[in-house]
Amino acid sequence: MKLKYKPDFDRARTYWDAFWQHEIIDRPLVHVIAPREGAGQWEKPSSLLGTDGRYLEALAGFEAWAASTYFGGEAMPEFRINFGPDQFGAFLGAPLIFAPDQSTSWVEPFVTDWETAEIGLREEDGSVWKRALEYFRVAAQYSEGKFLIGMLDLHSNMDALSAIRGSQRLCLDLIDCPDQVEAAMLRVRPLFPRVYDAVWEAGDMSERGSLGWAPFYCADKFCTIQCDFLCMIRAEHGRRFVIPALAEEAGFLDHCVFHLDGEGSLIHLDDILGIADIDVIQWVPGAGHPPMIEWMDVLKKIQAAGKGLQIDCRVDEVKRVHEELGPEGIVYRTRAESRAQAEELLEWLEKNT
Repeated sequence: MKLKYKPDFDRARTYWDAFWQHEIIDRPLVHVIAPREGAGQWEKPSSLLGTDGRYLEALAGFEAWAASTYFGGEAMPEFRINFGPDQFGAFLGAPLIFAPDQSTSWVEPFVTDWETAEIGLREEDGSVWKRALEYFRVAAQYSEGKFLIGMLDLHSNMDALSAIRGSQRLCLDLIDCPDQVEAAMLRVRPLFPRVYDAVWEAGDMSERGSLGWAPFYCADKFCTIQCDFLCMIRAEHGRRFVIPALAEEAGFLDHCVFHLDGEGSLIHLDDILGIADIDVIQWVPGAGHPPMIEWMDVLKKIQAAGKGLQIDCRVDEVKRVHEELGPEGIVYRTRAESRAQAEELLEWLEKNT
């Protein structure tokens, strides 16, 4: 397959295929981007653009950015369609509200009683779900031969229940009516594969492969799975309500990354590492916490459990982390100041692997 903005796509795909087979070609994988010479103001457009129906305008804006970007190593030019962090809740019918500057969005919870709540995709014309599929079809046609289309940031399972109920009320529900919450989870969990398959088809991903908002490429079905709500609940609640759902999602996919968000979520790490079908952990310490190099105990624990790692850090930090962890199962994501700096990093990793 040829991509205008990733001339070495076939080489990069070979590296990704090896990664999923737990093989190393000559270095860990690297997702590094940099502005091309003369790029001028280099800022990636918001992924929320186009959600108002101006699909082609958003796609053209992304293409202009891609043309000014060097996609080094295994970085792929990926257009993201995104209705916001609670978009799964919007697919279920929660009213979706965008910030005036289109920087983010949120939903209004609508569940007042789990026993009477309707939990299902809203498929009427004009619904957020129908608009999302339309956007993917337009994007697939526009992007052919140029760049790839990423999978949605789904926030399914208990994140979806939190969106339609409200996080504080859901926390109380775990104490007051846990059986009702468990029943709601059993209704929302089957929607994950249904949503995924519909997006997979609309985005023509069987021909192109899939990416998640975590920058991984897979020729087969891939997604970033997560449950940010985990940081608000005890380990025993995680085991009862969330871990079975995550295992189900991971088992449905060919490959996946789990997004582990915030120090408060670490109490669930052992249970997450116990899910056999999770390939990679993306550990995000959170704002205001020490940089990645200072979380070696967590990173080494994940690596020792046989899981891969996504490491987000500066170019100068990559070399320090590499010396601590080695190349096995590692994907670095970073930004370089120039193509030359990006290529120097790749050469250094090749020489030191």
